[in-house]
Amino acid sequence: MKKNKNLLILFSWCIMTVNAWANSDTTFIETKITLQTKTGEIFGTLTTPEKFDKIPVVLIIAGSGPTDRDGNNPMMKNNSLKILASELSKNNIASLRYDKRGIAESQSAGKNEEGFRFDDLVNDAKEWIHLLKQDDRFSKIIVIGHSEGSLIGMLTGSNADKFISIAGAGQSADKILKEQLSSQPKEVQDLSFPIIDSLKNGKTFENVPPMLNVLFRTTVQPYIISWFKYDPQDEIKKLTIPTLILQGTNDIQVSVEDAKRLSNANQNAELVLIKDMNHILRTIIGDLQANVATYSRVDLPIANELVKSITDFILKD
Repeated sequence: MKKNKNLLILFSWCIMTVNAWANSDTTFIETKITLQTKTGEIFGTLTTPEKFDKIPVVLIIAGSGPTDRDGNNPMMKNNSLKILASELSKNNIASLRYDKRGIAESQSAGKNEEGFRFDDLVNDAKEWIHLLKQDDRFSKIIVIGHSEGSLIGMLTGSNADKFISIAGAGQSADKILKEQLSSQPKEVQDLSFPIIDSLKNGKTFENVPPMLNVLFRTTVQPYIISWFKYDPQDEIKKLTIPTLILQGTNDIQVSVEDAKRLSNANQNAELVLIKDMNHILRTIIGDLQANVATYSRVDLPIANELVKSITDFILKD
C-alpha cells in the first residue's frame, strides 16, 4: 500500500467513547478510530486524558502472531498493551493502539495469505502516523514497538519524533528460526535449513516436506521472504531520532542479548534492562510455569520501571 494522493487512505475519528476510568485525579477516555484502506477497515483505540492540550501521543505496535491492539490473542488474554496505554495516560501521554490487518476487529482488512507481505504491516503503521500528524492536539509522535512490532517501528521511525523498542529481536528472523530449530532432531534441521537459506536469498522453495508444510507452505513463503530481508541491527542503525531500547531480564521469548545487539548497533540509543520483567510486561519472580501463567492474567499490573522509563524518555526534551 503506497502513499498516493489519488489513493489517499481515508480516515475518520469515530467519536465513540468506549470507556472512562477514574484514578485519583486522573480520568482518561478511549475513543474508537477507524483507518480505511483499499482492502478494508483497520480499527484502533485512542487513549487520552479526559482533558488535555498539546501532549505527546504514542503509536503502540503489537507483536507477532494474531495479537490484537490490547496485547491479546485467541489463546490468551493479558491486556498488556491496554494497561500500558492507561498507565501512559496517567502521565499525560496519549496513545493509539490498533489491531493489525486481518486480526480481531480488523479481520476484514486481511489479504489472502499468498498476497500478504511484511511491508503491508509497515505501511499500515506509517498511515497511522500520518493520521496522528493531522491532529493538532498532539505535540509530538512517538512509536513504541513491542516484540515483532519493534522491527515494524524501526522501519517507520523516520516518520516519528522518537522510537521505543520493547522486547525487540536483535537478529533477522531467519537466524531466530534456525536457533529455535536447533533444539529439534538433526533430521528436522537438515530439511529446514536449506528452505530457510533459499527464502533468505529471496527464492521460493518447491517440494516442501509434508512434516514442514505448516511452517513453509508455498502460500506463506512470499511473506517469509519479505520478512527475512530485514535485520533489526541494520534498521535501528539507520535511526537518527532519539531511541530507547527496553528489555526485561525475565523474558522467555526475547533475550537481554537481543537488546544488547540493538544497543551496539545504534550507539546513540539508550538501553534500559528492567529487572524481572517478562515478555508481556509483568514483573515475575518465579519459575517458567509462573512466568507462563502471567500470559493469561489481566489482573496483574505492568512493571512500574517500564512505565517510568517510557514516561521519562517521552517527556525529556
